[in-house]
Amino acid sequence: MSSVSHGLKAVKVIALAVTDMARARHFYGEVLGLEQVSEHGEVRGYALGDLMLMLKDDWYGKPTAEPNPRLTILCDYAPDTEAFLRERNVTIADPVVPMEEYYLLGSFLDSEGNKLWFCSANERP
Repeated sequence: MSSVSHGLKAVKVIALAVTDMARARHFYGEVLGLEQVSEHGEVRGYALGDLMLMLKDDWYGKPTAEPNPRLTILCDYAPDTEAFLRERNVTIADPVVPMEEYYLLGSFLDSEGNKLWFCSANERP
């Protein structure tokens, strides 16, 4: 690692294309239970740790199950997250599987068809 600072610290915002804003807000706010993030009195997205998921219905992007770059969300324990999502009738695109010997990885589709990945350590915390 270089001792020179490049100024980049962490991911702050991930923008996701949506076709139905009300449906997407219901999914992220009610189904997943994420807290709304407001700036200047306007809802801008949903908090995921220090990251904001910003929903965009007015840009070039279209929802896709084959995103580039891929978004992977860290969770406490992937099998529990998969169960949580299934209980809420969320479409599991890729059931949780071990990746190498250290990680568990799965994916789900949001209300708009975007594929989101989630991962955890291989052992329950």
